Amino acid sequence: MKISGNTVLITGGASGIGLSIARVFLENMNTVIVCGRNADKLDLVKKQYLDIHTIQCDVANPVEATQMLDHLRTNFPSLNILVNNAGIQHQYDFLRDENALKKIDEEIDINFKAVARLTKIVLPNLVKASEAAIINVSSFLGIVPKSSAPIYCATKAALHAFSKSLRYQLQNTPVRVFEIITPLVDTDMTRGRESDAGKMSPEILAKEVIRNMKMENYEIKPGRTKLVLLLNRIFPSLIQKAIGKR
Repeated sequence: MKISGNTVLITGGASGIGLSIARVFLENMNTVIVCGRNADKLDLVKKQYLDIHTIQCDVANPVEATQMLDHLRTNFPSLNILVNNAGIQHQYDFLRDENALKKIDEEIDINFKAVARLTKIVLPNLVKASEAAIINVSSFLGIVPKSSAPIYCATKAALHAFSKSLRYQLQNTPVRVFEIITPLVDTDMTRGRESDAGKMSPEILAKEVIRNMKMENYEIKPGRTKLVLLLNRIFPSLIQKAIGKR
C-alpha cells in the first residue's frame, strides 16, 4: 500500500502512540488530522506541528463523531485512512471497586463501541477511494489477558476479532484492514504501572506501522508482541501465568 499522498484521520492523536503515528505519516508526505477530547493537548500539537490539523471530538459521543465526519467531508473529502487509536485502561478489582460499573461503560464505549461506530460512518467515504485503509490499535492483552484490567483486555479481544471479520468483508473493496497488536508501549497509560524496562517507544512502533503497511502485512506485531504470541502457542500455561498475574 502507498504510504504517501494519503489523507489520514487518527483518533486519540494528541499524545502517545497516536501522535507518533501522526508524525510518521506527516514525514511521509500525507495530510494528517488528529482528534481528541483534550483541547489543551490539541493546542500543543498544533503549536509543535503546524501541518497537523486538529479536531476536538469525543469519539464515544455519537453526536460529536457525526459532526466530525460532516466537517471532514467538507474540508477533507480525500480522507482515505482511518486510524482507530483512542483508548483507555482502568485497573481495578472487579469484585470490590465501587465505581466498576462506570469504568466498565467507559472502557467499552471508548475502546470498542466508538471504533465500530466511527468505522461504520467513515466507511462509505473510504470505499470511494482508489486505495484506503482502516488501522485498528489493539494489544497482545486481547490474546493473553492480565488480571488487573479485565474489561480493557476484553475490548482488545473484541477489536482483534472485529479487525479479522472486517478484513474478510472488505477483501473485494479498495479498503485494507490493518491491526496493530501492540506490546507494552511507553505512554502515559502505562507510566508508573509497569517497569519501564522492555517498553517499546511509540516512535519506533510508528515506524514499524509504516513499514508493515508498505508490505501489506495486515496483522502488525511490533516489539515483543511476536515473541509473546509465539510463546503463547508453544507454552500457553507458562506465558498466561506470567502475563495474567500483572
